[in-house]
Amino acid sequence: MSEINYMTAEGLKKLKQELDQLMKVERPAISKQIGEAIENGDISENAEYDAAKDAQGMLEARISIMQSQVANARIIDETKIDTSKVQILNIVTIKNKKNNAIMKYTIVSETEADLKAGKISIQTPIAKGLLGKKVGDEVEIQVPSGVIPFEIVEISI
Repeated sequence: MSEINYMTAEGLKKLKQELDQLMKVERPAISKQIGEAIENGDISENAEYDAAKDAQGMLEARISIMQSQVANARIIDETKIDTSKVQILNIVTIKNKKNNAIMKYTIVSETEADLKAGKISIQTPIAKGLLGKKVGDEVEIQVPSGVIPFEIVEISI
């Protein structure tokens, strides 16, 4: 059984739009490429056919994953988000205790993560380490470069 995928209504809408694009535009385009490659003759040594079949396999895998994400999506009521402790959809300001750098992240579902926009997946080591903590708490989080101590400065929505 797949995991429940908590997300915002906006995130679910974007996911459904992307899935729709893949199913209604990308899938027919790849089918057309495969048909054209077959028309070119012997498919046993046809690079165009092999490439189109590979693309089709990757597309179908992506569609399957996204369909599962949509099926297991649970919309979070943003009006009921608590800021007394860190949870999904909170904006968390943290201070790196090693170098005093201040960072601000919004904790979101995997499908909504966008590091450039300051949105980190709830599955990341930093988000996992922050969940359930309160302002003033200090946590040590294992990241690829080692263990980093953080202090939670602010929790907001």
